[in-house]
Amino acid sequence: MKYSHSIKRKKTKKIQIGNIFVGGDSPITVQTMTNTLTHDVEATLEQISLIEQEGCDIVRVSVPDEKSSKALKKIIPEINIPLVADIHFHYKRALEAAENGSHCLRINPGNIGSKEKVKEVVEAAKQNKIPIRIGVNAGSLEKSILEKYKSPTSEALFESAKLNIKLLEDLNFDNFKISVKASNVFTAVESYRMLSNYCDYPLHLGITEAGSYFSGSIKSSIGLGMLLYDGIGDTVRVSLSDHPTQEVRVGFEMLKSLNLRDYGVTIISCPSCARQQFDVIETVKNVEKKLSHIKKPITVSIIGCVVNGPGEATMTNIGITGGGNNTHMVYVDGEKSHRIQDEDLVEYLVKTIENKVEQIHHLK
Repeated sequence: MKYSHSIKRKKTKKIQIGNIFVGGDSPITVQTMTNTLTHDVEATLEQISLIEQEGCDIVRVSVPDEKSSKALKKIIPEINIPLVADIHFHYKRALEAAENGSHCLRINPGNIGSKEKVKEVVEAAKQNKIPIRIGVNAGSLEKSILEKYKSPTSEALFESAKLNIKLLEDLNFDNFKISVKASNVFTAVESYRMLSNYCDYPLHLGITEAGSYFSGSIKSSIGLGMLLYDGIGDTVRVSLSDHPTQEVRVGFEMLKSLNLRDYGVTIISCPSCARQQFDVIETVKNVEKKLSHIKKPITVSIIGCVVNGPGEATMTNIGITGGGNNTHMVYVDGEKSHRIQDEDLVEYLVKTIENKVEQIHHLK
């Protein structure tokens, strides 16, 4: 079931990362970054497998040393999503990553060093036909820019981005996307807005070092939500001090909330009160857990009483309301369907939703 409101996205240049397109009319992609030692191939592959199961579109891995760049040769053939090599200070890691099959290079030119080194990285990207992400970060701006602005302001991030765009354009290279990340929400949002007004390159959105799962999710949702609502952004990464799978889940929930991606089970549920006819909170927790494997889009309403339940049910694929005496009304595609009584509510809902997903998928 769809709501009428839609966000008009800014049209940007489209680039390709492996088999995924970013920018233009492509869906906004969700990505994350592994936190394993990249040269530990087994651990890295295990984590990427979990990330893939969550539906992640793109994965980034850190390449701080030669062991890590060599490991890419073993990692990339075993994964199903594009891989971005994150380069820190040594430009040679970028050259090695490009040769070893990376689908994209993430560099912060302010950390890479001289223009000659950046030129070598660009040449490697050209030869291997892969894009670059210019990663401007408040924590690693060029010294000259920091001296000018005294602190990593939004104007400072924007100026760094402009300088790096010109650097790559002067090298006849335009196959790139850009990010201007800061841990301060206002700094990041204003930086991205200025950058979006300045150029048409695809933008990678993120609030860097956002924090723990709880606080970081809220912080990222506020910052990225403002930008996405304005039509800004082509790919997102939610930076959390948690397992990468959590970043993917939050990223998709963010896009789902703005009707920018159809993905998995969307549950509309009440906070519960004295009117509830069943334990809404535990029911929702258990249903959500048991349906985490479903990636096809479906909407579900779980409401404890008949005050708001029927209204919410008209807007979902499957709906249920509490009706008293352990009797509940079930709605299908917005219409009253049947009553159930004395059922294991969680198991009944899980089975009903799984069947509905199969039906929707079959009809398509």
